[in-house]
Amino acid sequence: MPTTAEKARVELTDEELVERVLAGEVALYEVIMRRYNQRLYRVARAILRDDAEAEDVMQDAYVRAYLHLHQFEGRAPFSTWLTRIAVHEALARLRSRKRTEQFDVSGHDGGPAMTLADPALNPEMATSKAELSSLLEQAVLDLPDQYRTVVMLRDVEEMSTAEAAGVLSLSEQNLKVRLHRGHAMLRQWFLARVGSQAKEAFPFMGVRCDRVVHAVLQRIASLG
Repeated sequence: MPTTAEKARVELTDEELVERVLAGEVALYEVIMRRYNQRLYRVARAILRDDAEAEDVMQDAYVRAYLHLHQFEGRAPFSTWLTRIAVHEALARLRSRKRTEQFDVSGHDGGPAMTLADPALNPEMATSKAELSSLLEQAVLDLPDQYRTVVMLRDVEEMSTAEAAGVLSLSEQNLKVRLHRGHAMLRQWFLARVGSQAKEAFPFMGVRCDRVVHAVLQRIASLG
């Protein structure tokens, strides 16, 4: 028979899970994490471009969300609220690195042109789905900061314009402009070739998924 967590993963909405976690069923927080691990990993990876730091940000974001779960008011979807926390955590980590190039969600839209390696230089890449997914990851990560996370949220995570704009604190029009420019940099023909393989990019599952879930649950347990 399916466990409580397995049933909750399928049957309960985010809002219902939040209510039950707040009511004391802390174990159900695992369902929320497994539901959004992929998304949070992708957005943190897009900002930081580092796997280990992305996992650290995910843990910090989940713990912060848990500690402030009572402040979730449902004005925006829970997924937007949670993703926004992850974005803020990643930006804080980026600022702490004192990088010269910082991700800017409200500043100038100008940016350097992006140059992609010509797939024609490597014929095998055009016929291998796995290699195409890898190439897509690199293409997205090579985008200038102000376009990279927009493309990640809209094209890879398939968030709506309104939800992505809410996460990044942008107007919908501004987000559309950035998305259009990001697409131009990625080259339309390249995205058309990758197509449905976009969902295979930036995997976060198996051992890595379990590692983040277990680490967060241990940190929550230590809070008493």
